Formats: sequence, structure tokens, C-alpha cells
Amino acid sequence: MKILIADDHSVVRKGLRLILTEQYPQAQIDEVQNSVELLAKIAKQEYAIIISDITMPGSSGVELFNDIKDYAPKTPILILSVHAAEEYAVRTIKAGAFGYLTKDSAPSELIKAVEQILKGKRYITPEIAELLADSFSKNVDKPDHECLSDREFEVMKYIANGKSISDMAILLSLSVNTISTYRARIIEKMHMRTNTELIKYAIEHHFV
Repeated sequence: MKILIADDHSVVRKGLRLILTEQYPQAQIDEVQNSVELLAKIAKQEYAIIISDITMPGSSGVELFNDIKDYAPKTPILILSVHAAEEYAVRTIKAGAFGYLTKDSAPSELIKAVEQILKGKRYITPEIAELLADSFSKNVDKPDHECLSDREFEVMKYIANGKSISDMAILLSLSVNTISTYRARIIEKMHMRTNTELIKYAIEHHFV
């Protein structure tokens, strides 16, 4: 069995390797530290499961998840992220992730999730099940950021973290004009006028 761990922090990778090796001593466990290495690895090899962070150098967020799916459409992906479930869980689960755990999860929960996924089943925590239910409910008032596309959501988070348009253009490999267009769409969709309002909203929803 081959398992791929993708995370830009070596301590996290080593910790995951120890946990997985104890449970699956015969498994081949590979590691990558950024999205470029990740995509190169899965383009050449097939894995039983990919355990990946959602934020790494090269690309991040749902964009990274979609890239993984393009390269390995049949491989189940377990997202292990520092980001709270409210930020990416619903988006990635809807996009096809088999599970979403935060990095403060217990080792036993990680193993439980991996075992479930290796059986071809999704691993949905009660918290994420509630978030999914809310996202599908027509009677629940959706937060404003739910109306954003995946790319717009990424740009919104960068704005909230104080990134300039030039910074975002470099990080996302887009033109300054394209970033400005995304910003305008975000402002319009979220019924706001300034970056300050976006930052305040992001703080209130724990995105920064």
C-alpha cells in the first residue's frame, strides 16, 4: 500500500509518518513539501490515499485540491489542515474530498479516517455533517462568503490578511488587472465598499 503525505512543515510530515507507520508497518509512505512536488509525484505514481494540507507553497485552497483531482482523479484525498472546518471543509467535501480533519485532531481520529477512506467510504465528522446540512438547507441564511467562487474566496482571504494586489498577483500567478476584477466582484457580492469591511468580516468569521 502506498500513502502520500503532503505538507510544508517537516515536523507535521514526520509526525504523520510515525502515526501511519505504527498502524501500517508494511506501507510505503512518501512525503512532499509543496504543491509542485505533490503534483509531480502523483503524475508518476498511484497511491491508495493522499493526505494533504490545503495551504502550501505553489498553490493553495480549493484550487490546489482541484489540481490534485485532475492529476489523480481516482485517488481518495483526506484533507488535513490548520484551517477551521468552516473555511474549507464544505467546499472540499463538495468538490470530492473523502474527509477533512484539522491538525489538532487526535492520532486515533486520523487512523479512523484513513481506515474508513481505504474502505471506499467518506469520513465525515459530526461538525462537518452539520456544516454540510446547513449548506444544503434552503431555510438557513447563508453567510456572505458562501456566494463567492473558490478563487474569489482565496482572494478575499488574501485581502483580509493584508496582501496587496501586486502580492496577490504574484502568489496566484495572475495579472494585477485580474486580481482587481476579483476584488470588485467580491465587494459587490458581499455588499461591501472597502477592504476594511472585508477585514472586519474575515475577523468575525475567524478567517484571519
